[in-house]
Amino acid sequence: MALIQWDDSFSVNVAEIDKQHQMLVTMINNLNDAMKQGKGKDMLASIISGLFNYAKEHFATEEKYFDKFGYSAAATHKLEHKNFVTKISEFKESFEKGQIALTIDVMNFLKDWLQNHIKVSDKKYSPFFNEKGLK
Repeated sequence: MALIQWDDSFSVNVAEIDKQHQMLVTMINNLNDAMKQGKGKDMLASIISGLFNYAKEHFATEEKYFDKFGYSAAATHKLEHKNFVTKISEFKESFEKGQIALTIDVMNFLKDWLQNHIKVSDKKYSPFFNEKGLK
């Protein structure tokens, strides 16, 4: 069974962005499965790489719409994106140094990200984007 099941509580009512968020859920579930099988460290390098790709594609998508529609909270939201990328960079550096607890740290960070960023911060732009015709 997956650690996190996608449901409507994650949806921001924008199909393109929801699809990208589902990718993050999949990465977290893959990491959790690897940890259960004792392979968390083996999978971590590819998951970190996936997170960089996720951040690059997903944040660019959101920020493109912030700029296009003049979203008033764009600066704050972009800072959260920058902080996410910084944290993932720290995880990568720690992994390269061979720190053992990194897999649990990544899992805790990603779960927190889903709860606080997607379900709180991203939900704030949902009505604004929908009013602009983005669904």
